[in-house]
Amino acid sequence: MDGSDFFNRSWAEFKAGFNDSRGNYWLGNELLSQLTSSGRYKLRFDLQETDGNRSWYWAEYSRFTVLNEASNYALHVAGYSSNTGSFDAFGYSNRMMFTTYDRDNDAPNTNCAVLEGGGFWHKDCSWCNVNTIHFSSYDGRRHIHLATTRMWLMCQ
Repeated sequence: MDGSDFFNRSWAEFKAGFNDSRGNYWLGNELLSQLTSSGRYKLRFDLQETDGNRSWYWAEYSRFTVLNEASNYALHVAGYSSNTGSFDAFGYSNRMMFTTYDRDNDAPNTNCAVLEGGGFWHKDCSWCNVNTIHFSSYDGRRHIHLATTRMWLMCQ
């Protein structure tokens, strides 16, 4: 949330979840898996750009599921809608396993969590980097450099 390395955490930390007094928070992959296994949750991103206007963008997914640890918390996401454009930066990571600096489950030859500085469902290290030191998202035309990101689980 603040450009620090707060989300550069271990597999165990992302599994259990963590937070700090500045509002940086991760629910925990184990709880995400348990909650979303019911299929009753959708996911929303709220993204604030670092531009002079501090513009806000959103992206929403009508289906969001995180599989269990045996599946390396693989992501299943669909039903994209957004005001960021037609390119679905997070959906690009659909079916990816979660990666941290100490457990590489992303594209071959590179650990994106080491390269980018944060755990996430990385694919090609560059499309949806909301947990990294230099967080950004791609809208199909340009990278949006982010000041603030929020991921919300919402009941359907």
